[in-house]
Amino acid sequence: MNQNIKRGTLVAASLVAMVGLGTGCSRFGEEYNDAPVQKKNDRPAEVYSMPDGFANVATKCDNHGNRMYVTRQGDSAGKSVAVVANDPSCAEFKEK
Repeated sequence: MNQNIKRGTLVAASLVAMVGLGTGCSRFGEEYNDAPVQKKNDRPAEVYSMPDGFANVATKCDNHGNRMYVTRQGDSAGKSVAVVANDPSCAEFKEK
């Protein structure tokens, strides 16, 4: 029975060490080092849901009268952005 306690203590210590080593190099406490944000556009985007195998598309107007289209391909890191300058449908969102 004494041997089982030693084995359990060794396993527990090993798990604590593995978790400590695994999270020791992580970036949990670091900030993202993003640029400062002057204004934020929280208006909802219009989302076009495509059939399986095709990337969905989201679109919205920025505060300058331009329309932005954003998509990404599945779970991969690749993303696409397209901007239509001076889109007439975005005139009402243009800041004066």
